[in-house]
Formats: sequence, C-alpha cells, structure tokens
Amino acid sequence: MSFNTSSRQLSKTDEAPEGLPSQEVTPLDAPAPRDTVQVEAPETKPPEADPLKAETPEAKIPEAETSEAETREAETPEVSAPEAKTPEAEAPEAEAPEAEAAEAEAAEAETPEAEAPEAEAAEAEAPEAETPEAEAPEAETPEAETPEAGVPEAEVPGPDAATPAPAPAASDTPDAPATPHKRWWRRRGWGGWREKYPVAARVLAWTTTAVALAVVAAALLMPTQADKFRLAAFVRLPVEAIFGAALLIVLPRKPRIAVAVLAGLGLGALTVVNFLDIGFNEYLGRGFNVVLDWSLFSDAQGYLQDTFGEGGALGIAALAVTLVIAVLALTTMSVIRLGNLAARNTETATRTTLVLAIAWVTCAALGVQYAEGVPIASEHTMQALQFKADQVRQTLRDEAAFRKIAKKDNFANTPPDQLLTGLRGKDMMITFIESYGRSAIEDPVMAPGVDATLTAENKKLTDAGFAAKSGWLTSATYGGSSWLGHSTFMSGLWISNQQRYRTVTAGERLTLPGAFKKTGAWDTVGVMPGIQKAWPEQKFYGIDKLYDSHKLGYKGPKFSWSTMPDQYALTAFERLVHSKKHDKPLMSTIILTSSHQPWAPIPKLVPQDQVGDGSIYNAIEKAGKKPADIITDSTKSKQEYGKSIQYSVSSLINYLVKYGNKNTVLIFLGDHQPIARVSGNHASRDVPVSIVAKDPKVLDKIADWNWADGLQPKQDTPVWKMDAFRDRFLTAYGSTPAP
Repeated sequence: MSFNTSSRQLSKTDEAPEGLPSQEVTPLDAPAPRDTVQVEAPETKPPEADPLKAETPEAKIPEAETSEAETREAETPEVSAPEAKTPEAEAPEAEAPEAEAAEAEAAEAETPEAEAPEAEAAEAEAPEAETPEAEAPEAETPEAETPEAGVPEAEVPGPDAATPAPAPAASDTPDAPATPHKRWWRRRGWGGWREKYPVAARVLAWTTTAVALAVVAAALLMPTQADKFRLAAFVRLPVEAIFGAALLIVLPRKPRIAVAVLAGLGLGALTVVNFLDIGFNEYLGRGFNVVLDWSLFSDAQGYLQDTFGEGGALGIAALAVTLVIAVLALTTMSVIRLGNLAARNTETATRTTLVLAIAWVTCAALGVQYAEGVPIASEHTMQALQFKADQVRQTLRDEAAFRKIAKKDNFANTPPDQLLTGLRGKDMMITFIESYGRSAIEDPVMAPGVDATLTAENKKLTDAGFAAKSGWLTSATYGGSSWLGHSTFMSGLWISNQQRYRTVTAGERLTLPGAFKKTGAWDTVGVMPGIQKAWPEQKFYGIDKLYDSHKLGYKGPKFSWSTMPDQYALTAFERLVHSKKHDKPLMSTIILTSSHQPWAPIPKLVPQDQVGDGSIYNAIEKAGKKPADIITDSTKSKQEYGKSIQYSVSSLINYLVKYGNKNTVLIFLGDHQPIARVSGNHASRDVPVSIVAKDPKVLDKIADWNWADGLQPKQDTPVWKMDAFRDRFLTAYGSTPAP
C-alpha cells in the first residue's frame, strides 16, 4: 500500500516506528501540497476510519508523469475539503529523533530564497520522491483533500505544525511554502541543466560575465585607425565605464534595465561608427562623417558589384547588416548583464568602482602612460563623441560659409577675348589618371617600376619633339571620391566633401573647360568611360558633347570596376572625335580608369591596329588576376597598383606620340592617392601633374612655377593645393582677372 505526503507543504516529516501503519496529518487550512513523496507502507491494513482507506495500489503514479501532473495541479483549483478532521489528525505529535535530525538539515538546506541554485540542486537529487497529488485516486476521498484555492500563503503552518510522517526517508521541506508553478520549468529546462552540472554552470556564468566585460571594454577603447590597434590600447581604465557602473549600482531595477538598454544600444552604435571610421581611414584617409557620408554607400555598393558580381555584393551587404545587428545586440546584453551583476552584489561592486575611480584619478593626475600617446586613464569614448559633435557642427557651418566662398570668382566677369589668349589655336587635353599619387613615384615597392616607365615614356616624348614640366598638387580627396578631385582642379575651389560638391555643381562657377568654352574659340568634349548613367554635371563643367561608357562602342569585357581599358578609350576618342574635321580646336576632358582599385585584372597594351571594338581584351581579362587574389594582401596590391599606373601612363603617352601634333597641349595628373593600404598610413595627399607640349612657348609661360623638367617631379618640387591650379593656369596663359 502506498500513500502521498507533501515534501513542500509539510514543514516536518517524521519516520514512523517499524511495523506500525503510516499516518498523515494535513492542516485543513493549508494549501494543497504540490510535490509528494511515495512511501511503501507496512502490509498491516489501516482502520476503517482511516481517510486514506480509499487509496489502492493503483494510486501509484509513474515517476515519468511527475512534472506534467504538477503543471495540471497548478493550473486546476481543487475542491475544498470538509472541515472535519480525521482521527489521525488529532493524534498527538510524535517525532522520531532521526526525522528531527533530517528535518534540521532540510531546514538549513532549503531557505526561503527559492531561487538559490543549492536549493534547486537538493530538489533535483530526489526526483523519485515527488509525485503529483492531482492525479492520485485519494483525491476522491474528501477527508484526504486539502483546500488550495483562495488560501493565502501566510496561513501555511511552519515547522512546528508538522505531524509525524511514516516515510522512512523524507525529502527536504522548506520553511516557507512555494507557489504551485514554482520552478517546475527550471527542473525540466535550463534550471535543470544547471542543477545537474553545477560546475559547468558556474564556469559558463563566469565566462559570460568575462565576455560581457571584454565587449564593453573593447567598445569603449576601440581605436578609429587600424594602425593604432595594439594590446596597450585595450588594457586602460575607461572613465565612461566607471561612471556607468556607479549609475547602474544606485538605480532601482526597472530604471536600471532601461538605462542599461539605452547605454548598450548607444555603445553598439558608437562601435559601428568606429568600424566605419576604420574603413574610411583605410580607404579615404579620413574618418566617417555622420552628416555627409551616407550617400557614399550607394557608390560602395556599385563598386562591390563591379568587383565581386551582383551575388557577391548582395552577400557582403547582408553580412554587413547582420554584423551591425549582432553588435547592437551584443553590447546591449553585455551592459544589462553587468548592471544586474552589480545590483546583486552591491557592496562588492561599490568597492570595486570606488577603487577604480581612485586609480583613474591618480593615473590621470600623474599622466601615467603605457607608451607615448597611450594613457592608462582613458577618456577615449568621451573624446570620440566630442569630436563627432564638433564635426557635425562644423559641417553645418561649413555649408553656409562655402556658399559665400563659391560666389567669389576672380574670373567670373572676364570678357571672352581676355581669357586664355596664350593658348589660342592649341588642341587642349586635360586627362586624369585614376589614383595616380605621389606614392607611385616614391614608395619603395612601386617606385622602381613606375619611375622606369616615366623615364622611358619621357624619352619617347623627347624623341617625338615634345617636352614636359611636372609638379605636385595636394588633392582634396584621398583613396576615392575621384569627382571631388576633378571638381577641385577644374573649379578652383576646395571640394573636400559631397555637400560642397553638390553646392558648387548646382552653381555657375567658371571651370577650366567652361573658360575655354566661354571664349568661343574651342569646342569642348568629354570622354568619360567611368560614367554609366545620367550625368547632370556636364552642364556645370561646360562640356558640349559627352562620350560616356555607352557611347564609345566598346564590346569587350570589364576589368573589375573599369568599364574598358585606357588604350581603348583613347583609341575611341581618336576615332570618334579627334580625327574628325573641326572648325575649332578641341578642349577635351578625358578620365582614364584602368588604374582604379582593386587593380585586378589589369589590361595589357596591344598593337594599335588590333584594338578594334575591344573584343581582343576577352582573353586578357580571363588570364588576369582576380580581385580576391590581391585585395587582402597589401604587398600584392601595391605591386598590381604600380603595374596599373605604368599601363595608364604608357597608354596616354603612346597616344600622344602617335596622334599629337605641334598644337597639342596635354595636361595630365592624378585625381588622388590610392587607398592607405597601398599608399601607406599617413601618406600625403599629393599627386603628380605634368604639362606636355611641342611648342616651347607653352612651357616658357610657366617657367616661374619652378616645376621639374620631364614627367617626374622631384622631391623638392613646389607643392600647391589643387584648388590653386585654375587661377594660376588662367593667369599664366593670358587671362585677365575680373571679379
């Protein structure tokens, strides 16, 4: 015969003397017990008056149904039992010493803090002893039922109200009752795993806390430039963490969680911006502008499509979005975890925060550093936020200031007959070579090949009767955004961001092509294979006829971002424009693109009579390197970049030697330096510029510029800002200023 007795609702369970029938007393005003203990009673049958008489052997419930029965019992209120007490309930309390000892141990093991892992572990050690009472047949006997619904927990009797229990081994009994739903899910789910593997659970908890600390520290201390990543940068004391910890310690639970969520999201957003800063510094030589640079992502997407294909670009974009979400989630959860940990251990957290605050103040006052520029007392995040705030204010002020500057033009009112009088009758070419920067001429990896090419091509020019002078210009951009360099050079204004570019191109500023057009003595054309869609800036630049990538008749393959090889673009210019008869000389603006990153694959020079429609380049493109082969290797990128510059310069000089004449004047320059991974960290923004002509009078007019002879400027050749070229050029060649 078996019967049930609660292991949670009864505060004491005593062991009956051997050979006597079991007895159970349940207070009528106590809630029904949730967990039960099955005990085999002696074979002696109880008296007829025993209220448990109706219980049969079928009342045993399989252990596998324990948790499910507990759930049903917790959800279904039981019928209240009659007030009458059973004879057994009136029996005097008799406690066995062994049960008292077990009870004392149970009382110490199970405290009212039901959330403690030790209490959960104690329950997990004896799952066989717990049997739901809701399914037991004894529930049919009114005397055996106890009221549950509507009885406050405060009325449950304590340990003194317990009655003798015949069970030979009773489970621990808590001092305070537990609600019916209490912790059943913990035993079956995560909590059960923690109880079963306490050591692993503790290790996991400590590991999670350590990861949270590392995430927060890394976010607060992350540099914004790749070359500044070092261990010392991440082992400093961030003052922001100290203030944050102090705030989370004193806040109540709900405000603490709200503040932790906001702080975590803010920290995640700052981390994303830091990554953007790293990328922009790596590619463009400057940090990310939170006001202006969002429009550049569409250009970046186009670049990825041209480099890796549409599928690859889509995959990279999806990965970037996923990483952003992951960073925001990780920083938020980390701050919440650390805040909760500090709240549970207030005394320890307060002492730790105070010690760190004293250490920070001491290090800051003494100027203690790991190395030069790496102080132990860090204010990195506050300084970064201050910098971004100043950048936003400066950007907003810059727009208004630039509009005033753009309205001032020294040659805006110069009459046409007083413009460029020293170049009348000359066939002009202004040509930009993509990413042709100073590093190509001076970097030890790239310079040998590029310098040899410049020397060889200069000899070709000399043999053909041409001469050249070269200097340095400091570009308004770096690593990309070529249009900023183009507009700066041709407008005479410093166009260093997209906002300025929009402002100047929406106005009527006189550009170099526009000045030639204004005279009425030149026809202006543009050959721009990089333009693949509508280009409204054509009017601003004063270009009468534009030949973009769709109008040059190219039938060959793309070379990564570049739509066609430079040799083909120049050959198409000759076929479609230069070789035609004209009433006026040409002012041609040509932008060459074969030296655009990622510099793989690179075209090769082919015999001029085999260029045709470009189909010959199919085999060259297939045999070339893939972007993935070099894009992550700085040395390989430098080598391939140098080769691309050699190709572009050779293509241009070969064209000039073959098709130029005594009236041809060529101005060619780079638009900006290559990316930092190629040009080097903290490289200058200088680019070479050369003027080539057969007529010696053309170069005589710029003799006072002190430029170097030939195609290669010297290290000590004067350096001008790029926006200074327009006015110097117009003045040197006979233009009269008229603001």
